[in-house]
Amino acid sequence: MCGIAGELRFDGEPADISALGAVTGRMTPRGPDAGGLYVQGAAALGHRRLKIIDLTDAAQQPMVDSELGLSGVFNGCIYNHKELRAELEAKGYRFFSDGDTEVLLKGYHAWGEDFVQRLNGMFAFSIVERDSGRVLIGRDRLGIKPLYYNETKGAFRFASSLPALLAFGDIDTSLDPQALNFYFSFHAVVPAPWTILKGVRKLPPATLLRIEPDGTRSERRFWTLPFGPRDDEAGLSRGEWKERVADAMRLAVKRRLVADVPVGVLLSGGLDSSLIVGLLAEAGQTGLKTFSIGFESVGEEAGDEFQYSDIIAQRFQTDHHQIRIDTARALPALERAIGAMSEPMTSHDCVGFFLLSEEVSKHVKVVQSGQGADEIFAGYHWYPPMLDANDAVETYAKAFFDRDSAEMGELLHDGWADGDLARKFVAQHFAKGGAERPIDKALRIDTEIMLIDDPVKRVDNMTMAFGLEARVPFLDYEVVELAARVPAELKIADGGKGILKDVGRDVIPSEVIDRPKGYFPVPALKYLRGPYLERVRDAVTSDSFRSRGIVQDGYVDRLLADPEAHITPLRGSKLYQIGLLAMWLEAHNV
Repeated sequence: MCGIAGELRFDGEPADISALGAVTGRMTPRGPDAGGLYVQGAAALGHRRLKIIDLTDAAQQPMVDSELGLSGVFNGCIYNHKELRAELEAKGYRFFSDGDTEVLLKGYHAWGEDFVQRLNGMFAFSIVERDSGRVLIGRDRLGIKPLYYNETKGAFRFASSLPALLAFGDIDTSLDPQALNFYFSFHAVVPAPWTILKGVRKLPPATLLRIEPDGTRSERRFWTLPFGPRDDEAGLSRGEWKERVADAMRLAVKRRLVADVPVGVLLSGGLDSSLIVGLLAEAGQTGLKTFSIGFESVGEEAGDEFQYSDIIAQRFQTDHHQIRIDTARALPALERAIGAMSEPMTSHDCVGFFLLSEEVSKHVKVVQSGQGADEIFAGYHWYPPMLDANDAVETYAKAFFDRDSAEMGELLHDGWADGDLARKFVAQHFAKGGAERPIDKALRIDTEIMLIDDPVKRVDNMTMAFGLEARVPFLDYEVVELAARVPAELKIADGGKGILKDVGRDVIPSEVIDRPKGYFPVPALKYLRGPYLERVRDAVTSDSFRSRGIVQDGYVDRLLADPEAHITPLRGSKLYQIGLLAMWLEAHNV
């Protein structure tokens, strides 16, 4: 887990090494252990390293393989790198390090671009061919690792974070109207290739981008996710599906122990993270470090789920850490968390993950986390209505969209509103083949789009703010493929994630399974009271924000008059969403 960056020139000008150094410098929190720059002709690569696999300098990046004529930078972890290394050694390749970065370079040389099909892991990379000048850039199947880029006529620049990319300078930082429409309607999800800024784009997941020396580019998707059982699975019983899911999860959790440093677990007390702990214990892990966080309650809403995480910690005798956060500490952390965001993210638990990561990073450098289970195993409340929906787009939009087109017109000034852009996007996604049932269409868009640009991005940004590598076993691509084949009825059973609950009953105490669905609670943000409300009020009424002419003053004033009366269908604050955008623009000086 690291930070990567680079500049490719097509105009005969040399790469700006000084600017590249500034870009990598901004990513020091992602890779606090080491850094480096490398220039090869018209290509320059930069890297910040977090030492997880092969702690020696032999695995330093940018990595140069002079024998093969390849250089590269890599962010992530390849869990099957030892198996791939053995295959490559059998082909006669000689290794100078024990890291997974070298496996990428030699794998590319041996198998060409299709080497990515052999990778099980999370990754964003750039590989430069010395002799041809060709460059290959790629991002993993589920978009766990980010990659932002900027294109000009004479250059292509990329980085692991949007704020770092801006250090190149000469990037259009004006707001993108289409991205704003996604942000305010599609529950703050801005899908690739858009970002909130016109001059910055992001590489879609499961995508390879090949760049020729003259700047010619070609892009292709290397993985798709079909839904529904295969012919040989059509007659499987619920028990047989359960065993297949259990076996896949055991393997996914075991894979994510690959490291030369200890691996802990973020333990919320819900089914997903509790199952990870249980499977690790089942695999023989002892003395496992687990971490939970809690906030002050607001009214009747509890700010922690310690009663459930304690059950798991006691049952499996983990080295457990409870982290309690009061409001006085959380508000300053909100400002810092916004500074760590590559893009505006309105989920209340961003500050929770930020503070949790800060504390966890004092104990371990790698953790497993439960993100992705709700999206792939149908844990959210909007899935059952999608089972046999007559109008899939309308049913999904009513449950998921923050605002309809009429309210978007009330929110945005003329020139910013872009009709039903998000709704059209959903309709186009639903119309693609490979997911015929309405519920499968919803599960697919949530897995391929929402998951990547909400919870996955949130976890990456908040953990990497402290050089903490988060691994997500539910997003092992083989688990995701299997989950897509499990019949939807088995997934929505028992109040959601039925098949996963079946697996859990054999591993963890029933008290954390048969309980109301929980969330990462930050009540003071959800209800915008006290100092949080005042901070948001200052942001949305500031001269700098209002002068942008984005949001209509009358709409903001209506929300300010009664913030708790204006909540999205997914229980988010409409006022906080506007305030978060204002605070993000302020924090990043754009």
